[in-house]
Amino acid sequence: MASATPLGSLAECYAHALAIEREAVLRSSQFAEFLGEFGEEETAGLFRRLAEFEQEQVRQLERRAAGLPLPALRAWEHSWIDNAPAEQVDRRLVFHLMTPHDALKIALGAERRALALYQRTVAASDDAEMQRLARELAGEEQEHIELLEDGLRKVPRPLVSEADFEALFSAASSPRQ
Repeated sequence: MASATPLGSLAECYAHALAIEREAVLRSSQFAEFLGEFGEEETAGLFRRLAEFEQEQVRQLERRAAGLPLPALRAWEHSWIDNAPAEQVDRRLVFHLMTPHDALKIALGAERRALALYQRTVAASDDAEMQRLARELAGEEQEHIELLEDGLRKVPRPLVSEADFEALFSAASSPRQ
């Protein structure tokens, strides 16, 4: 989960950005694979593209941060799904129950948290280089948010309540004209 406090140094900004992007590569790749296995090719394709964008961002950030002493972060600090070490959580259950809509909502939440972190960092920092980096990262997160929002408009919302099912059954039993 993205930190609630703004980042305090350029090295810290790079460390968090790398953690955020690496998590995005991993989750986007996993979501693409899972959704592809279930024939959800359009949404799987969107996640493949996102994974590629995020992987390129990781490469760029690694080049730019080379030589900087980056602080160590907890591996799950920017997790999309939970805030515990992987050995404590069985993500297979999440994946088993996940619809394309769910996957997009999970990704959208992660991108929005990252955007908010970078926006807080811009607002709180007096360091021009850190503000520039945080603005750049925020812009990229905004692009991903727009892609995910577009993807959400294209997939059906899952049925989650009794009212959802009643509406579906009512529509299915209505006489066709």
